[in-house]
Amino acid sequence: MPFRTANNSYPFDWTAFWDYLLHPNAMILSGLVLTIVIAILSQVFGVVIGLIADLARRSRFRVLRWIASTYIFVFRGTPFLVQVSIIFFAGFPFFGLAVFGGYRWDDLQVFGVVIAGRILAGIFALSLNEGAYMAEIIRSSIDAVDRGQMEAAQAVGMTRRKAMRRIILPQAVRTVIPPLGNQFNLMLKNTSLLSVISVTELYTAAAIIQGQTFQPFEVFGAVALYFLALTAAWTAAQMVIEKRVGAAWGAPLSSRRRAKGPVQQNEMV
Repeated sequence: MPFRTANNSYPFDWTAFWDYLLHPNAMILSGLVLTIVIAILSQVFGVVIGLIADLARRSRFRVLRWIASTYIFVFRGTPFLVQVSIIFFAGFPFFGLAVFGGYRWDDLQVFGVVIAGRILAGIFALSLNEGAYMAEIIRSSIDAVDRGQMEAAQAVGMTRRKAMRRIILPQAVRTVIPPLGNQFNLMLKNTSLLSVISVTELYTAAAIIQGQTFQPFEVFGAVALYFLALTAAWTAAQMVIEKRVGAAWGAPLSSRRRAKGPVQQNEMV
């Protein structure tokens, strides 16, 4: 039933709102699934890129240190919308040349499923952006491990690489988890920014339906609750993970020293 107030002429349709929320159509459901898949893949790739970038920044080779530092500086210092636009319109050379010059993002078929080029571009852009922030999180987590750990490992004959793999990184994991969880929470919401390259994730699907029905408050209100449900579910999962990891180390993570430094990422703009 449409709802009007004395000061607002917009007829809010509660029936439509509950219908969007409790009985979403195929476009909303596919957008919801795509949002989750993009967020998970981008976060995984971002963690890997961040680890490589931080290790490269610690390398004894100046070129690797310069490349890693430049990458982190550029992707943390520019808006994500600018990054994804450049990446999408510039294309990626390994996916093929366009007919009229320049590069394009070709569709990719994996196990019979065709992934649109714009989705690949979005995952690539989110992963690179996330990798820059994860590099800082990993840096602070590794630096939080007592330096005596590395010295002790080398004293018993371990190489620096072996000590990093077996001694330092396992201890750094416990301080990575809390900020990593926060980053994934942001990632779930920041997938909506891929609407700029026409990726039909949850927000874009809602925008299309709103353009057809002219019910912005009903549609976007329902979508906002979907995002809240996603972030609430992940927050609960993160708490369980932190407790289990803390129990494995003999104390809850909340009582341990967590990574400090400029590791919290603001909402992308």
